[in-house]
Parts: sequence; C-alpha cells; structure tokens
Amino acid sequence: MPLPVVAVVGRPNVGKSTLFNKLVGARISIVEDTPGVTRDRIYSRCEWRGHKFMVVDTGGIEPKEDDKMLTLMRRQAEIAISHADVIVLVCDVRAGVTANDYAVADMLQKSGKPIILAVNKCDTLGETPLDVYEFYNLGLGDPFPISSVHGHGTGDMLDEVVKLFPEEDIDDYDETDIKVAVIGKPNAGKSSLINRIAGEERVIVSDIAGTTRDATDTIIDREEGRFVFIDTAGIRRKSKITEKIEHYSVLRAYMAVDRADVCVIMIDAVEGFTEQDSKVAGYAHEQGKGCIVAVNKWDAVENKTDKTMQEYQKKLEQDFSFMSYVPFIFISAKTGQRVDKLFGMIKNVAEQNAMRITTGMLNDVLAYAVARVQPPSDKGKRLKIYYMTQASTKPPTFVCFVNRADLFHFSYQRYLENQIRETFGLSGTPVRMIVRERDRKDA
Repeated sequence: MPLPVVAVVGRPNVGKSTLFNKLVGARISIVEDTPGVTRDRIYSRCEWRGHKFMVVDTGGIEPKEDDKMLTLMRRQAEIAISHADVIVLVCDVRAGVTANDYAVADMLQKSGKPIILAVNKCDTLGETPLDVYEFYNLGLGDPFPISSVHGHGTGDMLDEVVKLFPEEDIDDYDETDIKVAVIGKPNAGKSSLINRIAGEERVIVSDIAGTTRDATDTIIDREEGRFVFIDTAGIRRKSKITEKIEHYSVLRAYMAVDRADVCVIMIDAVEGFTEQDSKVAGYAHEQGKGCIVAVNKWDAVENKTDKTMQEYQKKLEQDFSFMSYVPFIFISAKTGQRVDKLFGMIKNVAEQNAMRITTGMLNDVLAYAVARVQPPSDKGKRLKIYYMTQASTKPPTFVCFVNRADLFHFSYQRYLENQIRETFGLSGTPVRMIVRERDRKDA
C-alpha cells in the first residue's frame, strides 16, 4: 500500500523546514529566517516506532496575501493538504496566536483531515510555557509544545501522528501477483505501454508531457502469472516542474516504486539516454527493486541495420554502469513489437529479486572465490571472511562476517558479488552486502 503522507504546514517563518529536517534526520529543506524560502513542496521518507510514512514540507501559507509568489506557495500547500493523511500545523510560541494562524486553522478544518497542532520554539526544558495555552483558541485540540531545533517534544507529537494514520488498506492482490511500476521521463510512452498490454484505453495517452497525474493500477492475467501494472506520472527534472499539480505527481511516482516488485524503466529510443533517466533508475535501484530497461519507440528509429540494436545496447550499458545487472528490451508500445516478451522478463526479474540462497551454497561459492583471489591485506594483516549468510530478500542481502571490516575493500565486495551473480544469476536485481566484524577475541 502507499505510505501515509504527513503534510507540515503553517504561516511563513514558524520553523516548518527545521522541523521537517529534524523528522527526516537530514538537512533537506533550506532553513533561513526569511519568509518564503521554501517555495515548493519537499518530501522525504520517515519512520517512527515501526511506522513508515512520507513527510511533505510546504511553503508558508499567507491566506490573504496577493503577492504572486506567495499565492503560488499557498496553492502548493493546498495541494499537499488535499493529498495528506495527517496535517501538522506549526505555530510560533514567541509570536503568539496571530490572525493568519486563525485563517490557516480555519482552512485546515474545512479540509476534514486529522490535524496535529505543534507549537514550535519551546526551546527550554521543564514546565510548558504558559504562552502555549493560548493556542487552544485555535480550536484544534491539545497543542504539542516542541522545539524543532533541539527535537524536544517531537516524539510525543509523532506518537499522536501515527495514531491518526488510516488503517492499512492492504492491496487486494495475492502474494503471487507481481506488482510492476512503469516509470520514466514524461512522454516516454508509459501510458501507451499500459494500453497496449491491457488491450484498451485504460489511461489517457497524449503527446503533451505530464498527462498522467496519478498512479493507476491495471491487472493483467497471463499464462506467465498475474501482473499489476502501476502507471505513473513522468518524473522530470525538478527545475522543469512548474505546474503545481505535477509536484505531487512526482511524489506519487516515487511511492509507486515503493509499492512495486519490479520497475520497468522506459527510455525514449529517439531521444536516447538522459541524465534524468539515470535519476529515475537510481531511485528504483536505491529502493532495491528489480529493474528492466525498456527502450520504447524502437519503430521510430530510422536507418536501422542488423547491428543498430547491439550498438545501442552497448551505449546503454555504459550509461547504466551503476546498474550493471539490469536487462534491456527494445519495444514499441505503438505497434506491440516485443511487448509480449516483457512479461517473461518481469516474472524472471521478480523471482531473482526474491531469491533465497542457502548458507551452505553461499559458503561453497565463498570458498571458491577466496581460493581464486586472495582477500586484501594491509601492513601484514589479511582480511579473513569467516562465513556468509543471506539476511533477506527483495533485494537479496548478504551478511559477511570478517575479522576486520576496514580491510574489506569495496573492490573485493564487488568481486564477491560478481561471483554470486555468476553462480546464481540474480539478473535484474540489485544485491546488498553487509559487513559484520566479529569480536576479535572470538575470532
């Protein structure tokens, strides 16, 4: 299921971005004492007490401001509010309750969404400042005194936030169903592929980039199995995102990747590989998803010879060097060329991504690999790998127990990964390697 969405809203300069950075554990949002610094919505994954969710930072809301930029920021916040599961309204204890606070609170109450009131800048420990009680006048229930700079009170606030999440709407799909996210730049042919697969006009197809706003599911029964295709909005460079709705479409596309077992990364054969394609693919890789690169519009490539596809793939292998495991397929969603072959590839990649290898077989490969290439050494100390075991799947994750983790160089990890792939396949899936240093006395 998609992760719950928590929108952090409020008037300008109350500490929304500082709170956002504190929650996600990284300095993502720009923090400045100038109203209006955060103009667009910024989003990141967050986890609290086993609950995973997306946090969305928004520009400050000035309800009655006519300035063009502030009006756009207000619209951005309204979009975030409309798609949020829980809203955190941030106020400033030092400024007290302002007319804009009342206006924002009124707007939020009309949304009908659960609202948490966070009174920020309560930076001193001890008794709750008396000024906090003034915020009961907003009619939003108990205010949570917090300090977004130091983190005071954010735990109590998050405890209440996760209580308000909607009950898990488990996808009505069997475990054997393969969920496939079709991702890529706008106008790469994602919707055309879904329509070709479904045999009907399931999603809007247009030459206008950005036609698809939401992620939609299309269920396909085939002899290879049951597939759930998730069409997503195109992911374009942030500097190119100007229309207000499209910001949220990008978030929906990333969340579709989170739901998926396999990601089909669509490349426009005519336009070729771009930097944005690498970012789209990189997100799927980071999330440990099985991946396939589908080069679409192959019918539109002119002057093809019997070597054109081979040369094109060699170039793509260089472009996707950070995903050396990914398979390629050249298709045409318009004519249906090789689209049928895509199902077998998706099923195989899903199986590889969920593959589990016994510890005995892994250590046989490890023994062979170590005998073939000696582990690295430094100043007379040589790396010893005691044994290896698989910790999890999706993606396959292996734990290596060693005498000294600092000697386990990245190049040797890559060598072991290649040996595992050579033996077991693992095509189309990333592999994670975790290094654990055993207690040297035990060793």
